[in-house]
Amino acid sequence: MIEFRMPSLGADMEEGKLLEWKIKPGDAVKRGDVVAVVDTSKAAVEVEIWQDGVVQELITQPGETVPVGTVMAQLRGAEEKPVEGKPAVSPALRKPASPAARKRARELDVDIERVTGTGPHGAVTTEDVEKFARKAERKEEKKEEKKEEKKEAAPSPDKALEMRKAIAAAMGRSKREIPHYYVSQTIPMQRASQWLAEENARRPLPERLLMGALQLKAVALALADFPDFNGFWQDGAFRHADGVHIGVAISLRQGGLVAPAIHDVHELSLTELMKSLSDLVKRARAGSLRSSEMSDPTITVTNLGDQGVDEVFGIIYPPQVALVGFGRVAQRPWAENGMLGAIPTVVASLAADHRASDGHRGALFLAAIARLLQEPEKL
Repeated sequence: MIEFRMPSLGADMEEGKLLEWKIKPGDAVKRGDVVAVVDTSKAAVEVEIWQDGVVQELITQPGETVPVGTVMAQLRGAEEKPVEGKPAVSPALRKPASPAARKRARELDVDIERVTGTGPHGAVTTEDVEKFARKAERKEEKKEEKKEEKKEAAPSPDKALEMRKAIAAAMGRSKREIPHYYVSQTIPMQRASQWLAEENARRPLPERLLMGALQLKAVALALADFPDFNGFWQDGAFRHADGVHIGVAISLRQGGLVAPAIHDVHELSLTELMKSLSDLVKRARAGSLRSSEMSDPTITVTNLGDQGVDEVFGIIYPPQVALVGFGRVAQRPWAENGMLGAIPTVVASLAADHRASDGHRGALFLAAIARLLQEPEKL
Protein backbone atom coordinates (compact mmCIF):
# COMPACT_ATOMS: atom_id res chain seq x y z
CA MET A 1 0.00 0.00 0.00
CA ILE A 2 1.32 3.46 -0.92
CA GLU A 3 0.81 6.30 1.55
CA PHE A 4 0.41 9.85 0.22
CA ARG A 5 1.43 12.29 2.95
CA MET A 6 1.18 16.05 3.42
CA PRO A 7 4.44 17.16 1.79
CA SER A 8 6.88 19.71 3.14
CA LEU A 9 6.80 22.60 0.70
CA GLY A 10 9.61 24.54 2.34
CA ALA A 11 11.59 24.67 5.55
CA ASP A 12 9.10 27.11 7.08
CA MET A 13 6.07 24.84 6.53
CA GLU A 14 4.73 22.91 9.51
CA GLU A 15 1.18 22.22 8.30
CA GLY A 16 -1.01 22.67 5.25
CA LYS A 17 -4.69 23.02 4.48
CA LEU A 18 -6.20 20.73 1.83
CA LEU A 19 -8.20 22.89 -0.54
CA GLU A 20 -9.10 20.35 -3.21
CA TRP A 21 -8.57 16.77 -4.33
CA LYS A 22 -7.92 16.30 -8.03
CA ILE A 23 -8.48 12.55 -7.69
CA LYS A 24 -11.11 10.14 -6.41
CA PRO A 25 -11.09 6.49 -5.30
CA GLY A 26 -10.51 4.18 -8.22
CA ASP A 27 -8.49 6.72 -10.26
CA ALA A 28 -5.17 5.57 -11.70
CA VAL A 29 -2.35 8.07 -11.21
CA LYS A 30 1.21 8.24 -12.46
CA ARG A 31 4.34 10.00 -11.29
CA GLY A 32 4.10 13.78 -11.76
CA ASP A 33 0.29 13.97 -11.79
CA VAL A 34 -1.26 16.80 -9.78
CA VAL A 35 -3.44 15.10 -7.16
CA ALA A 36 -4.30 17.90 -4.72
CA VAL A 37 -4.20 21.63 -4.04
CA VAL A 38 -2.76 22.59 -0.65
CA ASP A 39 -2.78 26.01 0.97
CA THR A 40 0.46 26.94 2.76
CA SER A 41 1.20 30.14 4.60
CA LYS A 42 2.47 31.61 1.32
CA ALA A 43 0.43 30.24 -1.57
CA ALA A 44 -1.99 27.63 -2.86
CA VAL A 45 0.26 24.90 -4.29
CA GLU A 46 -0.57 22.13 -6.74
CA VAL A 47 0.81 18.94 -5.21
CA GLU A 48 2.21 16.20 -7.43
CA ILE A 49 2.50 12.51 -6.66
CA TRP A 50 5.77 10.65 -7.15
CA GLN A 51 4.59 7.05 -7.49
CA ASP A 52 2.26 5.24 -9.87
CA GLY A 53 -0.81 3.60 -8.41
CA VAL A 54 -4.58 3.45 -8.01
CA VAL A 55 -6.37 5.59 -5.43
CA GLN A 56 -7.73 3.37 -2.65
CA GLU A 57 -8.96 5.88 -0.07
CA LEU A 58 -8.98 9.65 0.55
CA ILE A 59 -8.40 10.21 4.26
CA THR A 60 -8.02 13.97 4.60
CA GLN A 61 -11.03 16.00 3.48
CA PRO A 62 -11.01 19.44 1.82
CA GLY A 63 -10.92 22.17 4.45
CA GLU A 64 -8.84 20.14 6.93
CA THR A 65 -5.47 21.46 8.14
CA VAL A 66 -2.95 18.73 8.96
CA PRO A 67 0.74 18.63 9.95
CA VAL A 68 3.45 17.87 7.42
CA GLY A 69 3.88 14.09 7.14
CA THR A 70 0.22 13.24 7.85
CA VAL A 71 -1.16 10.43 5.69
CA MET A 72 -3.77 12.06 3.44
CA ALA A 73 -4.59 9.20 1.08
CA GLN A 74 -3.76 5.58 0.37
CA LEU A 75 -3.01 4.09 -3.03
CA ARG A 76 -2.29 0.59 -4.20
CA GLY A 77 -0.02 -0.59 -6.96
CA ALA A 78 -1.61 -1.22 -10.33
CA GLU A 79 -1.20 -4.99 -9.85
CA GLU A 80 -2.17 -4.93 -6.17
CA LYS A 81 -5.56 -6.24 -5.08
CA PRO A 82 -7.96 -3.91 -3.23
CA VAL A 83 -7.68 -3.95 0.57
CA GLU A 84 -10.26 -6.19 2.22
CA GLY A 85 -13.17 -4.14 3.46
CA LYS A 86 -12.26 -1.30 1.12
CA PRO A 87 -13.01 -2.54 -2.37
CA ALA A 88 -11.94 -0.56 -5.37
CA VAL A 89 -14.66 1.47 -7.04
CA SER A 90 -16.51 -0.72 -9.56
CA PRO A 91 -17.23 0.79 -12.96
CA ALA A 92 -20.80 2.01 -13.34
CA LEU A 93 -23.15 0.60 -15.94
CA ARG A 94 -22.73 2.24 -19.32
CA LYS A 95 -25.16 5.11 -19.74
CA PRO A 96 -27.58 4.63 -22.67
CA ALA A 97 -26.75 6.95 -25.57
CA SER A 98 -27.14 7.00 -29.32
CA PRO A 99 -24.06 6.32 -31.47
CA ALA A 100 -24.32 9.89 -32.79
CA ALA A 101 -24.30 11.25 -29.24
CA ARG A 102 -21.22 9.22 -28.32
CA LYS A 103 -19.44 10.44 -31.47
CA ARG A 104 -20.33 14.05 -30.66
CA ALA A 105 -19.14 13.61 -27.06
CA ARG A 106 -15.75 12.44 -28.30
CA GLU A 107 -15.52 15.45 -30.64
CA LEU A 108 -16.31 17.88 -27.81
CA ASP A 109 -14.20 16.02 -25.22
CA VAL A 110 -17.26 15.46 -23.03
CA ASP A 111 -17.56 12.62 -20.51
CA ILE A 112 -20.89 11.20 -21.60
CA GLU A 113 -21.40 9.49 -18.24
CA ARG A 114 -21.85 12.97 -16.72
CA VAL A 115 -24.54 14.07 -19.17
CA THR A 116 -28.20 13.90 -18.17
CA GLY A 117 -30.16 12.18 -20.92
CA THR A 118 -33.54 13.47 -22.12
CA GLY A 119 -34.19 10.78 -24.75
CA PRO A 120 -36.30 7.65 -24.43
CA HIS A 121 -35.58 5.79 -21.16
CA GLY A 122 -33.08 8.52 -20.20
CA ALA A 123 -30.83 7.98 -23.21
CA VAL A 124 -28.32 10.76 -23.98
CA THR A 125 -28.95 12.58 -27.26
CA THR A 126 -26.69 14.72 -29.41
CA GLU A 127 -28.53 17.82 -28.15
CA ASP A 128 -27.87 16.76 -24.55
CA VAL A 129 -24.15 16.49 -25.26
CA GLU A 130 -23.97 19.90 -26.96
CA LYS A 131 -25.98 21.55 -24.18
CA PHE A 132 -23.63 20.02 -21.58
CA ALA A 133 -20.58 21.25 -23.52
CA ARG A 134 -21.97 24.82 -23.74
CA LYS A 135 -22.73 24.84 -20.02
CA ALA A 136 -19.25 23.52 -19.20
CA GLU A 137 -17.67 26.19 -21.42
CA ARG A 138 -19.61 28.98 -19.69
CA LYS A 139 -18.62 27.54 -16.32
CA GLU A 140 -14.97 27.47 -17.34
CA GLU A 141 -15.15 31.08 -18.55
CA LYS A 142 -16.59 32.17 -15.21
CA LYS A 143 -13.88 30.20 -13.43
CA GLU A 144 -11.20 32.01 -15.42
CA GLU A 145 -12.84 35.36 -14.66
CA LYS A 146 -12.76 34.55 -10.97
CA LYS A 147 -9.10 33.59 -11.26
CA GLU A 148 -8.32 36.96 -12.82
CA GLU A 149 -10.23 38.72 -10.06
CA LYS A 150 -8.33 36.69 -7.48
CA LYS A 151 -5.02 37.76 -9.01
CA GLU A 152 -5.84 41.40 -8.43
CA ALA A 153 -7.43 40.93 -5.03
CA ALA A 154 -5.34 41.74 -1.99
CA PRO A 155 -4.97 39.00 0.61
CA SER A 156 -6.70 39.27 3.94
CA PRO A 157 -4.68 40.89 6.72
CA ASP A 158 -4.63 37.53 8.50
CA LYS A 159 -3.11 35.77 5.47
CA ALA A 160 -0.46 38.49 5.03
CA LEU A 161 0.40 38.27 8.73
CA GLU A 162 0.61 34.48 8.50
CA MET A 163 3.08 34.77 5.63
CA ARG A 164 5.25 37.27 7.53
CA LYS A 165 5.31 34.94 10.55
CA ALA A 166 6.32 31.98 8.38
CA ILE A 167 9.14 33.93 6.74
CA ALA A 168 10.35 35.22 10.10
CA ALA A 169 10.32 31.71 11.58
CA ALA A 170 12.35 30.25 8.69
CA MET A 171 14.89 33.08 8.66
CA GLY A 172 15.19 33.02 12.46
CA ARG A 173 15.90 29.31 12.33
CA SER A 174 18.45 29.88 9.57
CA LYS A 175 20.41 32.46 11.55
CA ARG A 176 20.30 30.33 14.70
CA GLU A 177 21.36 27.05 13.11
CA ILE A 178 23.53 27.98 10.13
CA PRO A 179 27.02 29.48 10.64
CA HIS A 180 26.82 31.99 7.79
CA TYR A 181 29.80 33.58 6.09
CA TYR A 182 29.65 36.24 3.38
CA VAL A 183 31.87 37.21 0.45
CA SER A 184 31.25 39.63 -2.40
CA GLN A 185 32.84 40.68 -5.67
CA THR A 186 32.31 43.55 -8.09
CA ILE A 187 31.98 42.13 -11.60
CA PRO A 188 32.50 44.15 -14.81
CA MET A 189 29.41 43.79 -16.98
CA GLN A 190 30.38 45.77 -20.08
CA ARG A 191 30.70 42.73 -22.36
CA ALA A 192 27.54 41.14 -21.01
CA SER A 193 25.57 44.39 -21.39
CA GLN A 194 26.78 44.93 -24.96
CA TRP A 195 26.10 41.31 -25.95
CA LEU A 196 22.64 41.44 -24.39
CA ALA A 197 21.73 44.64 -26.26
CA GLU A 198 22.91 43.20 -29.58
CA GLU A 199 21.18 39.87 -28.99
CA ASN A 200 17.87 41.47 -28.03
CA ALA A 201 17.99 43.69 -31.13
CA ARG A 202 17.82 40.48 -33.20
CA ARG A 203 15.00 38.93 -31.21
CA PRO A 204 11.24 39.55 -31.37
CA LEU A 205 9.95 41.35 -28.29
CA PRO A 206 8.43 38.27 -26.56
CA GLU A 207 11.78 36.42 -26.78
CA ARG A 208 14.07 39.13 -25.44
CA LEU A 209 16.34 38.30 -22.54
CA LEU A 210 16.85 39.97 -19.17
CA MET A 211 20.22 40.23 -17.47
CA GLY A 212 18.78 38.02 -14.72
CA ALA A 213 18.68 35.07 -17.13
CA LEU A 214 22.42 35.42 -17.83
CA GLN A 215 23.16 35.61 -14.12
CA LEU A 216 21.12 32.49 -13.36
CA LYS A 217 22.86 30.54 -16.11
CA ALA A 218 26.30 31.68 -14.93
CA VAL A 219 25.52 30.50 -11.39
CA ALA A 220 24.30 27.13 -12.69
CA LEU A 221 27.38 26.52 -14.83
CA ALA A 222 29.76 27.60 -12.06
CA LEU A 223 28.22 25.00 -9.76
CA ALA A 224 29.64 22.24 -11.99
CA ASP A 225 33.08 23.00 -10.50
CA PHE A 226 31.77 23.95 -7.06
CA PRO A 227 29.21 21.29 -6.13
CA ASP A 228 29.69 21.99 -2.41
CA PHE A 229 27.31 24.96 -2.82
CA ASN A 230 24.60 22.93 -4.53
CA GLY A 231 22.75 20.71 -2.11
CA PHE A 232 21.50 20.33 1.45
CA TRP A 233 22.74 20.07 5.02
CA GLN A 234 20.78 17.16 6.45
CA ASP A 235 21.35 14.76 9.36
CA GLY A 236 24.64 16.41 10.26
CA ALA A 237 26.21 16.14 6.80
CA PHE A 238 26.21 17.80 3.39
CA ARG A 239 24.28 16.01 0.66
CA HIS A 240 25.13 17.01 -2.89
CA ALA A 241 22.17 17.47 -5.24
CA ASP A 242 22.18 15.66 -8.57
CA GLY A 243 20.50 18.46 -10.52
CA VAL A 244 20.85 22.24 -10.43
CA HIS A 245 17.43 23.52 -9.38
CA ILE A 246 17.78 27.22 -8.68
CA GLY A 247 15.28 28.81 -6.33
CA VAL A 248 14.40 32.30 -7.57
CA ALA A 249 13.42 34.80 -4.89
CA ILE A 250 10.17 36.42 -6.09
CA SER A 251 8.47 39.28 -4.27
CA LEU A 252 4.68 39.05 -4.15
CA ARG A 253 2.45 42.02 -4.87
CA GLN A 254 0.66 41.60 -1.57
CA GLY A 255 3.94 41.48 0.33
CA GLY A 256 6.25 38.66 1.31
CA LEU A 257 8.19 36.41 -1.02
CA VAL A 258 8.55 32.86 -2.30
CA ALA A 259 11.56 31.13 -3.84
CA PRO A 260 10.32 28.38 -6.19
CA ALA A 261 12.77 26.45 -8.36
CA ILE A 262 13.59 26.44 -12.03
CA HIS A 263 14.71 22.87 -12.66
CA ASP A 264 17.94 21.82 -14.37
CA VAL A 265 19.04 25.37 -15.15
CA HIS A 266 22.45 24.17 -16.36
CA GLU A 267 20.77 22.27 -19.21
CA LEU A 268 18.53 25.11 -20.44
CA SER A 269 19.32 27.48 -23.27
CA LEU A 270 19.00 31.19 -22.45
CA THR A 271 15.75 31.29 -24.43
CA GLU A 272 14.33 28.36 -22.46
CA LEU A 273 15.57 29.82 -19.19
CA MET A 274 14.01 33.22 -19.88
CA LYS A 275 10.71 31.56 -20.75
CA SER A 276 10.82 29.48 -17.56
CA LEU A 277 11.69 32.52 -15.46
CA SER A 278 8.85 34.62 -16.87
CA ASP A 279 6.38 31.77 -16.40
CA LEU A 280 7.54 31.13 -12.83
CA VAL A 281 7.18 34.79 -11.80
CA LYS A 282 3.72 34.98 -13.37
CA ARG A 283 2.47 31.81 -11.66
CA ALA A 284 4.04 32.70 -8.31
CA ARG A 285 2.16 35.99 -8.24
CA ALA A 286 -1.03 34.26 -9.36
CA GLY A 287 -0.70 31.63 -6.64
CA SER A 288 -0.42 28.61 -8.94
CA LEU A 289 2.90 26.97 -8.09
CA ARG A 290 3.62 23.24 -8.03
CA SER A 291 4.91 21.28 -5.06
CA SER A 292 8.10 20.22 -6.88
CA GLU A 293 8.94 23.88 -7.48
CA MET A 294 8.57 24.67 -3.79
CA SER A 295 10.24 21.63 -2.23
CA ASP A 296 13.46 21.00 -4.15
CA PRO A 297 15.50 24.19 -4.84
CA THR A 298 19.18 23.27 -4.38
CA ILE A 299 20.46 26.87 -4.13
CA THR A 300 18.72 30.25 -4.18
CA VAL A 301 19.46 33.37 -6.23
CA THR A 302 18.05 36.75 -5.27
CA ASN A 303 18.25 39.83 -7.47
CA LEU A 304 17.21 43.21 -6.09
CA GLY A 305 18.77 45.23 -8.89
CA ASP A 306 15.39 46.39 -10.17
CA GLN A 307 14.85 48.03 -6.78
CA GLY A 308 17.96 50.17 -7.17
CA VAL A 309 19.93 48.22 -4.56
CA ASP A 310 23.71 48.11 -5.02
CA GLU A 311 24.32 45.04 -2.87
CA VAL A 312 22.24 42.31 -1.24
CA PHE A 313 23.41 39.87 1.43
CA GLY A 314 20.76 37.21 1.91
CA ILE A 315 19.94 34.63 4.54
CA ILE A 316 20.30 30.99 3.53
CA TYR A 317 17.06 29.06 3.13
CA PRO A 318 17.51 25.76 5.03
CA PRO A 319 18.32 23.00 4.27
CA GLN A 320 20.18 24.69 1.40
CA VAL A 321 23.76 25.77 2.05
CA ALA A 322 24.16 28.83 -0.19
CA LEU A 323 22.45 31.91 -1.59
CA VAL A 324 23.80 34.14 -4.37
CA GLY A 325 22.72 37.77 -4.55
CA PHE A 326 22.97 40.35 -7.32
CA GLY A 327 22.51 44.10 -7.01
CA ARG A 328 21.81 46.55 -9.81
CA VAL A 329 23.98 46.84 -12.91
CA ALA A 330 25.19 50.45 -12.85
CA GLN A 331 27.96 52.67 -14.20
CA ARG A 332 30.79 52.73 -11.68
CA PRO A 333 34.48 53.75 -11.73
CA TRP A 334 36.69 50.94 -13.07
CA ALA A 335 40.47 50.81 -13.50
CA GLU A 336 41.97 48.48 -16.11
CA ASN A 337 45.40 48.46 -17.76
CA GLY A 338 46.30 51.66 -15.94
CA MET A 339 43.25 53.49 -17.31
CA LEU A 340 40.35 54.76 -15.22
CA GLY A 341 36.86 54.93 -16.65
CA ALA A 342 33.21 54.19 -15.95
CA ILE A 343 31.68 50.90 -17.04
CA PRO A 344 28.61 48.83 -16.05
CA THR A 345 29.35 46.65 -13.02
CA VAL A 346 27.36 44.53 -10.58
CA VAL A 347 28.10 43.46 -7.02
CA ALA A 348 27.60 39.72 -6.60
CA SER A 349 27.46 38.30 -3.09
CA LEU A 350 27.47 34.84 -1.58
CA ALA A 351 25.97 33.76 1.72
CA ALA A 352 27.21 30.25 2.49
CA ASP A 353 27.11 27.64 5.23
CA HIS A 354 30.49 27.23 6.97
CA ARG A 355 29.66 23.59 7.72
CA ALA A 356 29.69 22.77 3.99
CA SER A 357 32.37 25.15 2.66
CA ASP A 358 34.72 27.96 3.63
CA GLY A 359 35.49 31.50 2.52
CA HIS A 360 38.28 30.41 0.18
CA ARG A 361 35.89 28.18 -1.78
CA GLY A 362 33.25 30.89 -1.70
CA ALA A 363 35.64 33.42 -3.24
CA LEU A 364 36.60 30.98 -6.00
CA PHE A 365 32.93 30.28 -6.70
CA LEU A 366 32.16 33.99 -7.16
CA ALA A 367 35.24 34.35 -9.37
CA ALA A 368 33.95 31.52 -11.57
CA ILE A 369 30.58 33.29 -11.92
CA ALA A 370 32.43 36.48 -12.87
CA ARG A 371 34.47 34.70 -15.58
CA LEU A 372 31.36 33.16 -17.10
CA LEU A 373 29.66 36.56 -17.29
CA GLN A 374 32.66 37.86 -19.30
CA GLU A 375 31.77 35.37 -22.07
CA PRO A 376 27.99 35.79 -22.42
CA GLU A 377 27.97 34.24 -25.91
CA LYS A 378 28.98 30.89 -24.32
CA LEU A 379 26.11 30.88 -21.81
